[in-house]
Amino acid sequence: MSSNDPIQTPITGRENCDDQRESAQALAQFYRALNSRDLELMQRNWSNSAESAMDNPLGGIKRGWTEIRPTYEKLFESKGAYRFEFYDYTMHETRDLFYVVGRERGELDVSGQPMQLAIRTSRIFRRDQDGRWSQVHHHGSIDDPQMLTAYQTAILGKR
Repeated sequence: MSSNDPIQTPITGRENCDDQRESAQALAQFYRALNSRDLELMQRNWSNSAESAMDNPLGGIKRGWTEIRPTYEKLFESKGAYRFEFYDYTMHETRDLFYVVGRERGELDVSGQPMQLAIRTSRIFRRDQDGRWSQVHHHGSIDDPQMLTAYQTAILGKR
């Protein structure tokens, strides 16, 4: 399954995501874990492998779940409400690998002031021996330097 035309219907995490053997459900499971601040579900979504890697606006480059986990912990512990969804994406699947390339949009409440976020995002999933898809790579970038600084300050307290 591959789509060359960008899919505009967003993935929010409210979709069916019980069967991690289905690529679209594994992707939706990530957004369910993210938006519900469910660290256990997030850990099940990621491959528990030293090969896993994440490069995003909050954590820089992290390798392996033990390095990736603290980035999600900081986000999940943040006081403000937030919501992210994935849209304008293409999905490319082979027998043992699938990846998505698209955009995330999000809203983060910072002391009663909503902040709109726009993040370029790619994710790679690999099929495990039991047939489940597990995330092995994520890259996210925020183009707007002011937005990036505001996001990092809101979550990490950096300036």
